[in-house]
Amino acid sequence: MLNNRIKVAIIGIGDDAISVYNLLKNLKDIEVASFFNIYDEILPSNLLKENNIVFHNSLDKIFRINGLDIVINAVKDTKVEEKLKQIRGNVSIIETGSVNLMVRLFQEKQELLKIKGIQGELSTILNSIQEAVEVAGKDGVIKYLNPAFVRVTGIPAEERIGKNVLEASPDGALAMALRTGKNVFGHRTKVGGSNAEVISNASPIIIDGSLEGAVVVFQHFTDVMKLMDELKQRTSQIENLSDKFGQVTTCKYGFSDIIGESNELKKCMQLAEKSARSNTTVLLLGESGTGKELFAHAIHHVSSRREKPFIKVNCAAIPENLLESEFFGYAKGAFTGAVKSKIGKFELANGGTIFLDEIGDMNLALQGKLLRVLQEMEFEKVGGNQTIHVDVRVVAATNRNLREMIRNGNFREDLYYRLNVVEITIPPLRLRKDDLPELVDNLIVKLNRKLGKKVQGISKDAEEILYSYDWPGNVRELENVVERVMVTVDDEVLKKKHFVQHVSQFKALPEKDIDLMPIEQMEQLLIKKALSKFGNTVEGKRRAAQALNISLATLYNKLKKAKFENSNI
Repeated sequence: MLNNRIKVAIIGIGDDAISVYNLLKNLKDIEVASFFNIYDEILPSNLLKENNIVFHNSLDKIFRINGLDIVINAVKDTKVEEKLKQIRGNVSIIETGSVNLMVRLFQEKQELLKIKGIQGELSTILNSIQEAVEVAGKDGVIKYLNPAFVRVTGIPAEERIGKNVLEASPDGALAMALRTGKNVFGHRTKVGGSNAEVISNASPIIIDGSLEGAVVVFQHFTDVMKLMDELKQRTSQIENLSDKFGQVTTCKYGFSDIIGESNELKKCMQLAEKSARSNTTVLLLGESGTGKELFAHAIHHVSSRREKPFIKVNCAAIPENLLESEFFGYAKGAFTGAVKSKIGKFELANGGTIFLDEIGDMNLALQGKLLRVLQEMEFEKVGGNQTIHVDVRVVAATNRNLREMIRNGNFREDLYYRLNVVEITIPPLRLRKDDLPELVDNLIVKLNRKLGKKVQGISKDAEEILYSYDWPGNVRELENVVERVMVTVDDEVLKKKHFVQHVSQFKALPEKDIDLMPIEQMEQLLIKKALSKFGNTVEGKRRAAQALNISLATLYNKLKKAKFENSNI
């Protein structure tokens, strides 16, 4: 078989010579036996790998090749052409002109292979996409459609290809693109020959400024509507998550932030820490400014829910007509202006703690709905009909007398007992004045950072003034007074004169001794003042006795002795 092959020698190792070799090397009947490198060029690495090819540096050796059939001259050189004329026998010589033709054929073959590869890739892509694709020539004759076209329309390929789209679907996007030469977007129509209603996008095919055809891509209308519905749902979810992210907060304080060493405060902290370990509802009682919110934060901080949201609702700060929507949220369209649904505080607090501050200011209608949430842990949004289930721990707080409000019909008794599982009454500052030095030192440190001051502390006479004052606003009032003093004073030690002008109780006091009077009369005056402040109810008397640092029984004995029970105090 090898003796029947045509033996070829190639002169030159330039680009043209290599192209000729690549064109011939895979032909079974041709053997490229030799290369003649007459210009001492560097040998190509791909040719070096061909073990059966012999390289020659001298053209004279061409006469010694046995059985040579063809010499291909890829070098345009007159000396080479003269040398080749000396070859005798049946050896054919192909000159450079013919070589150029062979190179051109080889290049065209390579281009065709590339185009064929691109066509294969494009066909694979078009066959795999879910959208229907249809292509027509400039005369309207349909040339191509993908499998998705058959699935969407139900029209077999053999019934569609070769038809004219201007007749088969004259109102379709493909026909419009062919007639106008412009893009068509979002065109809704039925595909000719089927009942498939589709949404189409079409574009003309322009080559060198000339219209050569058009292509259309479309989906079934119901598929588009499903996508739109899914998009709306995802958009709504994103909006809700965005709202939720903007409102969800975590606790800011722990029990270490509660300053004080008094027995009354320690007892409250111990009870709060014990209750925090369970999911029990906690009711925080105390005058304004005693630190009820601080306790609520601390309870959440040490609970098992500390990684979950801590949501605060100030029942006194929200108008009554908005409380329900704040608590439970509202559905889209529930009222004028409700252009989207809103997540309520209870839903935001799911898994965590909700702090209901000033619970005594909640109206009776909402109290009933709150009771249902506490009992069933479920509710509906305002204007909605879907029941939402939540897992929320409730901490409530008030400075009002809820028992008295129950007697007056202003607070539901059943809600009170649901909230009052664990009751913690935070003592006012006047009953724990031993904590004043520590509180003031802590405030000075914080305010130095805030105000850029360098206050070292307070003088003894200033400390005596703070001890002598009743602090009706409690710790909040103390914070306010100390900050006002530090803002207006540049001294490193705060003195009595600095505080007198900011504490109202001392501005009215004359700078002289109090008139002397019998101790019993002084007792009566103090008891009258305490009862006028806390009220003549049982709860009021209990708190009055606590303020006077006497037992409730002692207070009743003194009232009976002085015959106060028949008076109007």
